[in-house]
Amino acid sequence: MPAQGDSRGAIGIIGLGNMGGRIARRLLAAGYGVIGYDVQPSRVPGAARAADDVASLAGDVDIVLMSLPDSSVVEAVVLGDGGVLAHCCSGQVVVDLSTAAPSSSLRLHAMFGERGVEFIDAGISGGAAAAEAGTLTIMAGGSVEALERVRWALEPFSGKVFHVGEAGAGHTVKLLNNFLNAVSLAATAEVMVAARKAGLDLPTVLEVLNAGSGVNFATLNRFPHIVRGDYLEGGLTGALMLKDVQLYVEHVASLGVPSLNASGPIAAFGLANSLGYRDQISNRVVDAIGDIAGGVRVSEPDPTRTKENR
Repeated sequence: MPAQGDSRGAIGIIGLGNMGGRIARRLLAAGYGVIGYDVQPSRVPGAARAADDVASLAGDVDIVLMSLPDSSVVEAVVLGDGGVLAHCCSGQVVVDLSTAAPSSSLRLHAMFGERGVEFIDAGISGGAAAAEAGTLTIMAGGSVEALERVRWALEPFSGKVFHVGEAGAGHTVKLLNNFLNAVSLAATAEVMVAARKAGLDLPTVLEVLNAGSGVNFATLNRFPHIVRGDYLEGGLTGALMLKDVQLYVEHVASLGVPSLNASGPIAAFGLANSLGYRDQISNRVVDAIGDIAGGVRVSEPDPTRTKENR
């Protein structure tokens, strides 16, 4: 582990949105120097040093973390004029924490390798709350040795770090995970709207589901909050959720696997996006289904409940 501070002992982060910003703050809280770059400079945490551009950041650190929306943005940041690839140097490690297409990640592994730079495709799971708490799950693809070299830089914002295979494996596992997340969220949203229209007590329904065979991440971790009016804002948007499902479909098709269960979440999040929820947290899919069901809302806001005591 390098000495704490800035310059070559610092960690560079490109992309400081919902996830990257929280990751940066976890690293700063752990005492590490952070150099950050975002197209919106105001997102760079005050305790971090703001880079003028991607090129200056890439040339000034040993570890580069990227937290970006999709492969098109990742490739623009890496391969574009003034990008990471043109300004990195042998011995560096670049960790892509984005949800990206495995085929793109494989190309970047090869291109960085030609420059003597280690590239790790590292999907993350747990959402904004886990990033805030430092308990993200990381699924990493690439060299085991490279992962061990940067593990210290991942620990402040992760609870578990898995090496899941060679190049591309991290982003493949991330797509598999996100697909199951999308299926369970969309299906549970539909069930909760139906339960509301049936006149059932929703906390009781959730208690039954969580004690029965219908239990899933959404019933355990999302809807206990949503039925109280807390949509857990700040996490994955509807637009990004649909993008992830479409990436999953494309990837499993390339493997020769039929995506027989993809139509549900594609329809659900497609509906939500078309009704104006695309830039809101994907949990709002329940409101989109409720809209079509006659204006149903499963949330029961409690006016005594504040953001601070959630």
